[in-house]
Amino acid sequence: MKQRFTLFLFMALYAGTAKAQTADTVKHWNYKGNGALSLSQVSLTNWAAGGENTFATNAMVNLIANYQKDKLSWNNYLGLAYGFLNQQSIKNKKTDDKIDLSSKLGYSASKYWNYSLLAGFKSQFADGFNYPDDSTIISRFMAPGYFQLALGMDYKPTDYFSLFLSPVGTRLTIVNDEKLADMGAFGVDPATYNNENVLISHGKKTRWEFGASLKAGFLREIAKNVSLGSKLELLSNYLKNPQNIVVNWEVLLTLKVNSFLSTTIATQLIYDDNIDILDKSGKTGPRTQFKELIGVGLGYKFGK
Repeated sequence: MKQRFTLFLFMALYAGTAKAQTADTVKHWNYKGNGALSLSQVSLTNWAAGGENTFATNAMVNLIANYQKDKLSWNNYLGLAYGFLNQQSIKNKKTDDKIDLSSKLGYSASKYWNYSLLAGFKSQFADGFNYPDDSTIISRFMAPGYFQLALGMDYKPTDYFSLFLSPVGTRLTIVNDEKLADMGAFGVDPATYNNENVLISHGKKTRWEFGASLKAGFLREIAKNVSLGSKLELLSNYLKNPQNIVVNWEVLLTLKVNSFLSTTIATQLIYDDNIDILDKSGKTGPRTQFKELIGVGLGYKFGK
């Protein structure tokens, strides 16, 4: 799975590069993107200080395809990431996993504003575990899976910043795993049982939300060979606890050494009160989730 995914990332990056090289023959399309692969290894033989043999890799690719003709615009984004760690004591421990696809169709209303329709999909590639427990699955592909559709206005004063505001939209959460659905994972209705703890009905595998959303995006070279990308997504569900805003904020800083070497620093902050997390004290409830990844290795960027 890991080898196939890494190969897929670089095939996608190569395909994007090929598109970029022919972009000047396609009048209305603009292609850009970046990718990175970082590797680390520790090998120990009769090492008196102790330790474990370790191998780790993280791969990511971001592809953007934008279309502009007269008053019509169409912006598309695909973000993929996967990372894993192999130790003597734990094999194939996942460290990163992301599928993020979005598409925004716009029609010009004024110089900086567009009427826009936004569609998005998020999920992951592989099963997730709450380590050190590597036998109980807590997430997997399409568990959860998120589909979003929103109608609103898009403000774009420059080519490196956009702000989408939607008063009406919907999000569908899918938990395509019966055990997780029965537990009520990711906000779906859990299974019901009678007084003897006998199953009456399985948990629902879908959950609809209707509400307002905001999506802000920034992507620019802030200094020579240093680019910063950031994406903030907010969602309020009118149907239940609209004051509890769902937050997803991602930041990617890329420092380019040369054409094929780079350092990447990526962070992601998530808060969703539909997701219960078991903490170290044994308590379960919504938590602020935070992830940080720092990688030094092969990197490539194309487009402007």
